[in-house]
Amino acid sequence: MLDVYYWGTPNGLKIKLFLEEAQLPYRIIPVDIGKGEQFKPEFLRISPNNRIPALVDNEPADGGPPLSLFESGAILLYLAEKIGRFIPADLRGRALTLQWLFWQVGGLGPMAGQNGHFNHYAPEKVPYAIERYTKETNRLYGVLDRALAGRDYLAGEYTIADMASFPWIVGHERHKQNLDEFPNVKRWFLRIRERPACQRAYVGVEVSYSRTLSDEERKVLFGQTAGSHRA
Repeated sequence: MLDVYYWGTPNGLKIKLFLEEAQLPYRIIPVDIGKGEQFKPEFLRISPNNRIPALVDNEPADGGPPLSLFESGAILLYLAEKIGRFIPADLRGRALTLQWLFWQVGGLGPMAGQNGHFNHYAPEKVPYAIERYTKETNRLYGVLDRALAGRDYLAGEYTIADMASFPWIVGHERHKQNLDEFPNVKRWFLRIRERPACQRAYVGVEVSYSRTLSDEERKVLFGQTAGSHRA
């Protein structure tokens, strides 16, 4: 059994996508990030960066004690290697998959995240920041569109690179992106959205970035420093 510490963010949904595709037994442990549950000591022991998702594998392959992981990209790679699926076995396919996985965690996610923050969550509108991150998100959509030309998925076959990227495209309208401008991305997006595992992953999900935050939630999510929860 896998314990998944989760909230309905794009990064959290990456892991649900994988687990539904792999049909692995898992238990969702909600971590309400708006209430600050990510700062509880018991969660920090698993995820020292106080971010979801986190994972505890109660039956790791080495037969040892439960193994905890944080960082969504690392979790996806661990799970793919654990079951030998969703990452190509050949050298070149694996390398391509990892490049796009790291592209998502280092580029698409952070830039789209800042896009969402300054467009929807910032207490005051900062035109430079809005323009900066909207344009950078647009540039990354263009990168993705070119990569998908002539192929169904980023590495040819469906991999953790696609699972990592898809949830960040779900919010394309909120991020001021028009999928009609990126026909390869749109085709890829619709293909993944129709996968039964994807539909199961999103059932009953209130994606956290799709709703209005309270002032208290803003303070918890965006007002923390190193000393905010120091013991």
